[in-house]
Amino acid sequence: MTDVERFFRQIVRNLAASDPSRLHRPLPLSDIRETIVPYRANRRALQLESSEDYELVLLRLCAGEGGFAQTEPDEVRAEFAAQIASSNPDLTIAYRFENAVVSLEPKPLAQVLGPESDLAFAPPASILPPPEEAPPALPDLSSVEPYETVPAPDPAAGSRCIQCGGSLPAGRAVRFCPHCGGSQAPLLCPGCNARLEPEWRHCVSCGLPLAER
Repeated sequence: MTDVERFFRQIVRNLAASDPSRLHRPLPLSDIRETIVPYRANRRALQLESSEDYELVLLRLCAGEGGFAQTEPDEVRAEFAAQIASSNPDLTIAYRFENAVVSLEPKPLAQVLGPESDLAFAPPASILPPPEEAPPALPDLSSVEPYETVPAPDPAAGSRCIQCGGSLPAGRAVRFCPHCGGSQAPLLCPGCNARLEPEWRHCVSCGLPLAER
């Protein structure tokens, strides 16, 4: 395996583990050097002794050596190739053209990602969140006799407020007491819908504790 192929495989390895969608998109040259395959974090995997070796291999990759990547624009790729052919290549050229983009070639990419590859590029399977806790069970009220909601009565003469005991006007639907303003709707248990009395603190049908009203 050449240094250029090893560099290419490391790009694929790191992207597959962090953001697989970028494997098929152009990569800014600056991203490859600074975040995708930075020298200090990858020098052992790349088997390179110095940062100068790193810059030279990156330059060879961007120049098209091995057919692993395509650099755009074309004039930048041609400049990289000219430096590689030189007896004393300028390793700072990658910094001058850091806005160039590098696309991984589909065929070698497919070979690296294929089922026969010796590299495990697939990102780790996502961890499923723990199942949500079941809500607390409601009390079994199946044995409690059901009650229907009773509409507010049309009070007859002499009827009184269920809250304060004051007399209510007759011959009309009275929903609120004219003396205390209390609602005249029947009090019903929130658990079993049984009829309640104002002073009760527990339902006589299901035993449910009742909040202060």
